[in-house]
Amino acid sequence: MALVLRESNIVKYAFVSGKRTPEQSQKGHRQRLRQRFDKDGLSGFNDYEVVELLLTLALPRGDCKESAKNAIDRFKTVRRVLDASPDELKQLDGVGPVSASTIKLVRALADYYFHEQAFPKASPLSNSKDVVDYLKVSMGSCDRESFWALYLDAQNRPAVEATLFMGTLTSSVVYPREVLRVALQRGAASVIFAHNHPSGCIEPSENDRQITRDLVLAANFMDVRVLDHIIVGINEHYSFADHGLMQEYRKQAMDFQESRRRLS
Repeated sequence: MALVLRESNIVKYAFVSGKRTPEQSQKGHRQRLRQRFDKDGLSGFNDYEVVELLLTLALPRGDCKESAKNAIDRFKTVRRVLDASPDELKQLDGVGPVSASTIKLVRALADYYFHEQAFPKASPLSNSKDVVDYLKVSMGSCDRESFWALYLDAQNRPAVEATLFMGTLTSSVVYPREVLRVALQRGAASVIFAHNHPSGCIEPSENDRQITRDLVLAANFMDVRVLDHIIVGINEHYSFADHGLMQEYRKQAMDFQESRRRLS
């Protein structure tokens, strides 16, 4: 009987001209993504391709495209993918603990980058825009209100920063005594406050105005200058200083202190 040789799948897909195995095809796709990035950065990338490229760093093999598309379908934007919690990310098909950690690392690096830009070590604070950019990245997407303070020394150098209070979706409780205790401990000469509005509306509430007046008044008694209070939204911010309110509150504090001096 004559021996009949049949072409194996290996021969069919790996050695016939123009044919590739799925692994080869995926490898070529990854290489093309990286080549595009090396040449032009993320310019021209679709949102899902940005996430796909990120996932390839966590997964040395396999198709990441569908997982990336699922991530954009669920979270809508790259920013929201980065802001998602690890548990939310791991609910996506193809995204495990390593992929989730890689995504959160990139998010943390963004915070780190903008923090270093805003607060260079041992240098005076000189650019309020950099501070606002950092706050938008670090606080803008938080789903709970938080109250943050940056304490500066007499040379306007950052001494310490801290998130002092965490709140609900709509409010946080701020205690001036606790805020200024840190200022006294660190010998701060001035301070900048910030908090976020998860609703996205950056207009200060009456409570925001009242607590800012109280903080300015209390700080004035301890010879600490409140430079600004910034309300942060996802893409916008409101500065009490830019709207002239810090000057108004400081004048009220000085007038109150002068009236007390005259009565004593």
